[in-house]
Amino acid sequence: MEYSQLINDEKQYVMQTYGRFGLALDHGKGCYLYDLDGNEYLDLTSGIGVNCLGHAHEQLTNALQAQVGKLMHVSNLYYTEPMVTAAKMLCRSTGMDKAFFSNSGAEANEAMIKAARKYSQMKYGKDRTKILTLKNSFHGRTIATLEATGQDKFHQYFFPFTSGFDYFDINSMESVKEKADRNTCAVMLELIQGESGVRPLDPGFVKDLELFCRENDLLLLVDEVQTGIGRTGKLFCYQNYDIHPDIVSMAKGLGGGVPIGGILCSKKTSSALQAGDHGSTFGANPLAATSAKTVLSIVDTSQFLADVQEKGRYFMEQLETIRSSSIKDVRGIGLMIGIEVDESEISDLIHACMERNLLVLKAGTNTIRLLPPLIITKDQIDSAVKTLKEVFENETPVENA
Repeated sequence: MEYSQLINDEKQYVMQTYGRFGLALDHGKGCYLYDLDGNEYLDLTSGIGVNCLGHAHEQLTNALQAQVGKLMHVSNLYYTEPMVTAAKMLCRSTGMDKAFFSNSGAEANEAMIKAARKYSQMKYGKDRTKILTLKNSFHGRTIATLEATGQDKFHQYFFPFTSGFDYFDINSMESVKEKADRNTCAVMLELIQGESGVRPLDPGFVKDLELFCRENDLLLLVDEVQTGIGRTGKLFCYQNYDIHPDIVSMAKGLGGGVPIGGILCSKKTSSALQAGDHGSTFGANPLAATSAKTVLSIVDTSQFLADVQEKGRYFMEQLETIRSSSIKDVRGIGLMIGIEVDESEISDLIHACMERNLLVLKAGTNTIRLLPPLIITKDQIDSAVKTLKEVFENETPVENA
């Protein structure tokens, strides 16, 4: 299909809920994407952190093709091997007790909220339902997860919300203690605030928060939708902080491109949800679960995760060599990196990258977010940094370089 026809049809037939770039992608391979005309782009977006193994990964593609020809969906009324295997792999690797699978990050966070509230109400009664979340957090776009999101801009037009959430300041135990009361059942947080600007939480604060939760029997809920499945050099980001959450949510990278999400529950919380309390028609169908167990078999190895850590350090070091007054900060963990710039410049910088065949993301109002496939090589990192230098230092690209 011609580009112009595709754009016209999209505007006519698709609800305009996305501010799309002027780029139509046709296929991908590894860390590269190709448009309708065959132009090549180095992908530092991974479909917003989803394509952890890049595009058209041979082992993942083969596993999915085999499963499509065998069994794609039967519902959760029956046992299926891929779902059980994926759950077993996650629990054995993390020490968590049980898994529940859904289809997305927002659904995973909904399940986490329901499990926390039922656990607390069964133990303390119906009034103990409030969940504290961080200001400037992002937990999804369903009604409950929008209310859990600590950003007013996402709340417009969608009232009334479900009640039962309050928000505390980042890295402030004083703020947590001020907001917590006898009706509080849990604290829910991202360890790296992705959508608000790639902001890792202070490790000391996180350890203090864990202790506060234990002392007051508040459940510690960690949203790992974006940070999980190797993104930070550990299978889950909480392992970098040496804490033990009660429930962890996951999605994005878990399926490597196939929709799947879920939660992992500790022994303390794993029996909170029983038959009839929660469910998902499509959750962990054989196709999605096959994708998850294949991704885990590749990502969850000591060498792969060590490589992510090393490439993350290397990327950060190379970014620090860019000399530009536009760059205010470079931060992140592993291959989740943010470059803070002037808010007035960010759109132009992102489009300048795309014009040079480099795809990057925006986070918050002033941060360029880099979420490359975890398989990115140092040569590809060097290529990306070279392009970013051209953009930030206003150099002219060298032909065929």
